[in-house]
Amino acid sequence: MLHPKTTEITFKLNNGVQIPALGLGTASPRERAQETKQAVKAAIKAGYRHIDTAWFYRTEPIIGEALKELLENGDIKREDIFVTSKVWPSNWNHVSESLDQSLHDLGLEYVDLYLQHWPLCFQRIEDDKDGIHGIKGIPLEKESKALFEEGADWIKTYKQLEKIYLDPKDKRVRSIGVSNFPVEYLQRVLKDCEVKPALNQVEIHPQLPQLELKKFCAEQNILLTAYSPMGSSGAPVIKLPLVKELSEKYKVTVNDIIISYHIRKGTVVIPRSLNPVRIAGCIEFAPLTEEEINKLDDIGKKDPVRYIDEFFAPSIPGFTGTK
Repeated sequence: MLHPKTTEITFKLNNGVQIPALGLGTASPRERAQETKQAVKAAIKAGYRHIDTAWFYRTEPIIGEALKELLENGDIKREDIFVTSKVWPSNWNHVSESLDQSLHDLGLEYVDLYLQHWPLCFQRIEDDKDGIHGIKGIPLEKESKALFEEGADWIKTYKQLEKIYLDPKDKRVRSIGVSNFPVEYLQRVLKDCEVKPALNQVEIHPQLPQLELKKFCAEQNILLTAYSPMGSSGAPVIKLPLVKELSEKYKVTVNDIIISYHIRKGTVVIPRSLNPVRIAGCIEFAPLTEEEINKLDDIGKKDPVRYIDEFFAPSIPGFTGTK
């Protein structure tokens, strides 16, 4: 039986917008900008139709260059690609301004999905030397602790996203959602806001299956996106014995197994890579059985591991929970 390539599979967001199940993550080191550009071009030419980026990554200008070249060369049409961006906590009260900057850098009139990157409010401090468009990404105290805006409420950021989305004259976003939101934060959005998030982007993989969050989001018709699906540096997740065993069984790469694991669970997945050959070579779909998926989940249920544990994350109750 022939199966579609993972680049050909899509899911439907709760507002009816279709999102490609596989996307390219672009949180790459700033000194490797040209490699990021080539990675985006390689992904699109390999069939990817989803690019995930953010103001904080500093990659949007170089992604904009890649998209411009691809569009001008006729490799893609704008309506054929899905672009996700995010507003950072330093811009918690400047959502529209941050969105405009991202659109300018990307060379686009709209993004398909715009996310609140974290449920936090950093102080907005100018920094022309190392800042992002003149603003510090993470403002720090001398003790290297993040500087939060006193009295600020992260829900205000989502309400600004909501205002943009609900304005019939504003066509800058097709969908809105969140990132790094535990269940209790999603509950507050559902309680205090009018627009249900279309998606929640979090770290997920067999060592951190996020089953409680997955159950809640499924009940609320909120899609999940898995970032860092292979783990952190060195891709530790693909070295798991069961992953290797399944790759041999299905005659696909270990990366294919992890990508298929997420897609079989109905989760969007955005692996990050700067290797054009690897990007193009990880699009085979493995029809994992429910039993195999459960065995992969059991790895994280027994010994959960979070790889992306930002130093400011403990200020979010529930974020450090790993089950």
